[in-house]
Amino acid sequence: MTESTLTLPTGDWPEILPGWVWLCGAGPGDPGLLTLHAINALRQADVIVYDALVSEHILSWAGEGAELIYAGKRGGKPSAKQADISLQLVDLSKEGKRVLRLKGGDPFVFGRGGEEAQTLVQHGVPVRIVPGISAGIGGLAYAGIPVTHRDVNQAVTFVTGHDQTGAPTKSLDWDALSRASGVLVIYMGMKHAPHIQKGLLDAGRPLDEPVAVVSQATTPDQKVLETTLGDMVEDIAEAAMEPPAIICIGRSVLMRQVLDWQAMLRGEEPRNLDPLGRGKPAEER
Repeated sequence: MTESTLTLPTGDWPEILPGWVWLCGAGPGDPGLLTLHAINALRQADVIVYDALVSEHILSWAGEGAELIYAGKRGGKPSAKQADISLQLVDLSKEGKRVLRLKGGDPFVFGRGGEEAQTLVQHGVPVRIVPGISAGIGGLAYAGIPVTHRDVNQAVTFVTGHDQTGAPTKSLDWDALSRASGVLVIYMGMKHAPHIQKGLLDAGRPLDEPVAVVSQATTPDQKVLETTLGDMVEDIAEAAMEPPAIICIGRSVLMRQVLDWQAMLRGEEPRNLDPLGRGKPAEER
C-alpha cells in the first residue's frame, strides 16, 4: 500500500528517530490538506497508528513495509479504549519503533492528542507534535463558510457536543457562550442536536439564526445543510445528515450564499452577492 513516486521538495526535513512518537494531524479528509511534515512522517514511520477518519488514500503514502494499526474511535460504535491506545504508543516506542500517531483534523483540537502526549511524556517517551487543519476551520471553508468575517463577528468559539461519557456536555454555559460569541462551531454535536438547540434558544439566540451542518467535510461525500436554529433538529433528521459533521451557528453561515466555491466549480452563479445586506462592496467597508 505505497506510492513510491511521492517525494518531498528539497529541504532539511526532520527525521523520526527510533523510540520517538510523532502525533500528527491528518486534516479534515481531503489528502491535499496534509502538511509536508505529515507526508515526511508517513514516509519514515515504522508503524502508523491511525484514526477512523484517516483515508485509505492518505495511508497509501506510507513508506514501504510500514505497519498500519487501526485505532479509530467513533461515537456509538465499538472502539478501543483511550487508555489502551495511549499505552500501545508507549509500548511501540519502547520497542525502538519510529511511531506515527495519525489523527484526523488537528491532534490538539478535540482529538485526545493532549491526553496521548501527556501519557507518552509521563512514560519517558519523546514526542513531536505536527499540527493539522481542523475540521472546524477547513471543513467549513470547503463549505464556503468563513468562521470569521469583519461584518459578522469578532469572536468564534469552538465547542464539543459531548463529554467523555458521550453524554451532552453539562459544563458548557450556553448563556455565556451566546453572549460572548457571534459564531459557534460545534464538533461531534449531531447526536445531541436537540440539547444544543434548547440550550441556545433558552439563552436567547433567535429562532431564525442561520445554521449550517457540514457532513463528511472536504471529502467527495461532503454534504451541507443550511437551516436555522429553530428548524435545525427537524431538518437534520429530514436530510438524513450523519456524522462526522460540524455544526456552525451564526451569521457567518450566510456567507455561503456568495462563497460556495465548490458550486462555482460546477459552473453555478453565487446565490447572493451581498448576503449580509450591506449595500456596498466589501472593499469599501
